[in-house]
Amino acid sequence: MPLSPEEPQIHESAQGPRVTPATGRPASTPRPVPGPRTAATPRPGRPVPGPARPAPPAQRPHTPGGRSPSPRQENRSVPQIQLIPAPANGALDAADEAVDVLLDSGRAPGDVLVLTTGEQHPWAAHELSFGEAAYWAQHDARDDVFYADAAAAERAAARPVVIVAVNGEGGGSDDVLTRALPSAKARASTLLIVCGDPQRVNAVLGAGV
Repeated sequence: MPLSPEEPQIHESAQGPRVTPATGRPASTPRPVPGPRTAATPRPGRPVPGPARPAPPAQRPHTPGGRSPSPRQENRSVPQIQLIPAPANGALDAADEAVDVLLDSGRAPGDVLVLTTGEQHPWAAHELSFGEAAYWAQHDARDDVFYADAAAAERAAARPVVIVAVNGEGGGSDDVLTRALPSAKARASTLLIVCGDPQRVNAVLGAGV
């Protein structure tokens, strides 16, 4: 069923913080090209973090006999879907803000995957400059937020939260969006956040995504 645009908020909990809508914001200024990154270097454009936040204890559904469900079984759950209205030139900023809210609320960085339908996120573009092997090794390590092109989503593993930024020139083609949303939803075990034009997103979601 199509979603009605509303004041966006992260539905991780009933008391979760709100995400400020990105509607009507001017185009973001070009991000600086980050320098060489070490394991201790934060993501581009973010302040140096303090002591690492402890990851919240894993919440596993109860199963008969006390057995823990397999990852494949957990990933079959239907995630909540949250729409954050944003123009194509503001979708990436909206996605970054959603990431900040999630981390500030205690979500572990490795729980979050960000997909872009248009231009690559600056972090992804920078890390890919060192080669795909090193780039995907960071994905496999699962110790930080991972940013990827929606076209490569099939290669990404499932994470509790997946954010899709419908960004770039026109937010990408309809074909890209039609492929990206089902793929993103399949990889989100808890929450799927879509930052983009509500009319376009609802048209795809209403098609049975």
